[in-house]
Parts: sequence; C-alpha cells; structure tokens
Amino acid sequence: MPALKWEDAEDIALELIEEHPGVDPLTVRFTDLHKWVIALPEFADDPAKSNEGKLEAIQMAWHEEYKESR
Repeated sequence: MPALKWEDAEDIALELIEEHPGVDPLTVRFTDLHKWVIALPEFADDPAKSNEGKLEAIQMAWHEEYKESR
C-alpha cells in the first residue's frame, strides 16, 4: 500500500478498523483519532497538517466501514 496522507480518508478508515476492531468510531475523540492515525505504519504525512475537517472525514469513512462490518 502506498504511503497514507490526511486526504486518504477511506484508506485510513480501512486501516483503523483493522487496528481497532470493535471500536465505534463515533466514540473516539479527535485527539485520540489523530494519535491513532499518525501511529499507523503506512501513514507518512505531516502530523501538523491535520485539521477538524480531515479528522471528521476519516471518522465518517471509518463509521461507514464500521456499520458495514456489524
């Protein structure tokens, strides 16, 4: 898999559902979500380039994957 960037919400969501199975994304605070994203082995973007909109996009993409996996 190529290096993940903040804009890769869907790909990040897939990685997060693997790393944190069973976690409801809507219960994760943005501060924790940020930490979890930058901890992904494939993530290679500047942690400071994150913002609320990007984190929300990741959370919503993760939520869609979470709902489908239930």
